[in-house]
Amino acid sequence: MTQQNRAYKYDHVLLLVTVLLLAIGLVMVFSASFVTAQESSGDPYQVLKRQALWVAIGLAALFFFSHFHYKNLKRYSLIILVLNFVFLALIFSNYGTDLGTEARRWLNLGPVVIQPSEFSKFAIIIFTAAYMSSRRLNLHNFWTGALVPIVMSAITFLMILYQPDMGTALVVIVGCGLVIVFAGMPLSQLVGLFLLVLPPVAYFTIKEDYRMQRLFTLFDPWAEPTEAGYQIIQSLYALGPGHIFGMGLGRSKQKLFYLPESQNDFIFAVIGEELGFIGAVTVLMLYMVLVWRGLQVALRAPDLFSSLLAAGITFMIAAQVIINVAVVTGSIPVTGINLPLISAGGSSIVFTLLGIGVLLNISKHGQDAKSLKGAA
Repeated sequence: MTQQNRAYKYDHVLLLVTVLLLAIGLVMVFSASFVTAQESSGDPYQVLKRQALWVAIGLAALFFFSHFHYKNLKRYSLIILVLNFVFLALIFSNYGTDLGTEARRWLNLGPVVIQPSEFSKFAIIIFTAAYMSSRRLNLHNFWTGALVPIVMSAITFLMILYQPDMGTALVVIVGCGLVIVFAGMPLSQLVGLFLLVLPPVAYFTIKEDYRMQRLFTLFDPWAEPTEAGYQIIQSLYALGPGHIFGMGLGRSKQKLFYLPESQNDFIFAVIGEELGFIGAVTVLMLYMVLVWRGLQVALRAPDLFSSLLAAGITFMIAAQVIINVAVVTGSIPVTGINLPLISAGGSSIVFTLLGIGVLLNISKHGQDAKSLKGAA
């Protein structure tokens, strides 16, 4: 009697790691923000309370999508894609807002402000997984295989880039590309796709002076210590004094109005300063476990769609972690990618937890190792 179609309990390790990262995030968001929150609003708990609310909403989304059968996402993939374009287009209407920054990235929906590009990451992955799983036999034909999801992700890329938000736009392209590769794209097409994407990325980088400044600053941030190199320098100043065991929780000096976005994009620098090398490596190991469990879900998934979907969600989270840590350590130019599950930010927390809820749902329907071995 075969056990191949047997449903299993959700991946408890994946859930546990998610909860641990959320807990670390809440602690570090409070540590990184209480001084600036006290200064700006008189309430040191302001950012923490807002983050806790978003975490609660995100956990509700995780719970819902862990019970909402993943096959429904394939059924509604086209609607999800259309909603993606509608939300991105609304940013440039009266509903769009810049929240006091130079970038127009948010939708003001009365009591709630959301960032549609966070939804875009998942929308493109869902659509790509649905399309590639239904076109499996035509995968070796680029025109009937990978072309459509590539075009959809390219349109999304341009709409997000125009906000401007090149970091998130690149994550969308990378997420789509990795799903297609995981589906079995031939090497020749992969090389061709890379050569196709490289020129426009280079063009959009060269086109904007501030992007070129960030690129050149990467090699010598001290050449412009008060301008383009400021964030990288302050981040390195935070990581350096952390040494092995850190300065102690709550004792970061760089968060005291020196390091911009210390509770958002640069929270990993505060982790390194307060918890040291041990704390930073612990966080990275938790992400490695999350990615490992996510790929296990993808490999044991019962069908091609769920396998591609799980892989896409996992790759997307991994890509954001890699980019964020690379920025904080001065390995790549500064870009606005936060640290999943840890950085302050509502839309990111909610949609990341939504994605993990989908992973948990797929894991309940997956095959165990013995079933896979027997099926092989």
